[in-house]
Amino acid sequence: MKIHQLSVFVENKPGHLAVPCRVLADAGINMLTLSVADTSQFGILRLIVRDWEKGKQILEKAGIVVKVTEVVAIEVPDKPGGLADLLTTIDEAKINVEYMYAFTERIDDKAVLIFRFEDPDAAVKALAGQDAGMLSKAEIFQQLGD
Repeated sequence: MKIHQLSVFVENKPGHLAVPCRVLADAGINMLTLSVADTSQFGILRLIVRDWEKGKQILEKAGIVVKVTEVVAIEVPDKPGGLADLLTTIDEAKINVEYMYAFTERIDDKAVLIFRFEDPDAAVKALAGQDAGMLSKAEIFQQLGD
C-alpha cells in the first residue's frame, strides 16, 4: 500500500522554505506531514497532501521543482521496541530504508511513520505477512484528516 509523497527542492536561504508552503496554502491544500532535509546550498521539503496530483500541478505552475516518490505509511506500536521490531522485519527481508519520518498525529495507540524504501514493492510484499499495519491513502486521510 504505497502512497505518493511530494519532494520539493528549495534553496537553503531565508524565506525560500515559505514559498511552497504559501503556494499550497493559497490553493487550499493542507500538508498532513512533512520533513525537511538540507545541505549547505539546497533543501528538500518532503510532504504528504491529500491530493498529490493537484499539489504537484500547483507547485509546478508556481515554478517550483517537484518530484513524486512512492512511500509506505506504516503504523508502529507507540511503545519501547515498536520501531525496533519493525526494522528487524525490514532488515531480515534485506530491504534498505532510505529515510523515514513521522506524522505528528497518532492513530489509536500507534505512531504512523512514512518510509522511503529502496524497493517499495519488495517492502510491501515483505511486510504484508507480518501484520505491520501498512496504511492505504484512504485510511490515512480518513483517520488523520486534513
